Amino acid sequence: MESKNEARLWLKRAVFISAFILLVFFGNKINFSKLIGAENQFFTLFQFFGPIAGSFLGPLYGAVAVLGSQLIDFFAAGKAFSLINLVRLLPMVFAAYYFGVKKRRSLTVVVPLLAILAFVLHPVGGEVWFFSLFWTIPVIIKVLPIRFSNNTFLRSLGATFTAHAVGGAAWVWSVPMTAGQWVSLIPVVIYERALFAVGITVSYFVFNALLDILAEKFRWNSPDKVLFTRSPSFFKKFVSWFSVKN
Repeated sequence: MESKNEARLWLKRAVFISAFILLVFFGNKINFSKLIGAENQFFTLFQFFGPIAGSFLGPLYGAVAVLGSQLIDFFAAGKAFSLINLVRLLPMVFAAYYFGVKKRRSLTVVVPLLAILAFVLHPVGGEVWFFSLFWTIPVIIKVLPIRFSNNTFLRSLGATFTAHAVGGAAWVWSVPMTAGQWVSLIPVVIYERALFAVGITVSYFVFNALLDILAEKFRWNSPDKVLFTRSPSFFKKFVSWFSVKN
């Protein structure tokens, strides 16, 4: 019986990973906003769901799944082996790890703090050191009491700002930008990261609902908390209604 449940668990994981790879491939084709300082670099739909892999597969495997999915997309899309393209593979890896951690682990705090240090050590970053205060958000969230730090929206917010921290620290050293450009990004960051956090939260619940429905339909009886947590009934009812209608 145990081996049967284990097989079903791996089937669930395979379903999630397959769907996730497809979503990454298509999500990266839909641009959301342009990155300042470099040509042909965009935030995409991927930013709205990438970190959820950390919760469904665990922090480590989720991070590996994100990296692997991005590499598949990287080669399939024939992207150039430029420093910027390679650096941009990393932010969502750390975001997935952050989102998957439900306890206090040093890496979730150390990464944003190291990003702040790397940013302010740069001559331009040192001028606009206050920009890196955004990256204290993941740290603050993780040191809150567990009942708050495990809130899905706050984890989403911490994850997207972890990605921003890693990307920003790498960006300041690899892309020439003026202090004025960094300052002008402050309101944009607030707007974009709030949207990304909402998107990650919604994606998480929708995926939960879909997997719940598949689990019930195909009678996958492996423990609910191993792969995904119970989603609100509203989302399950909504997705079930939508699938019937279509």
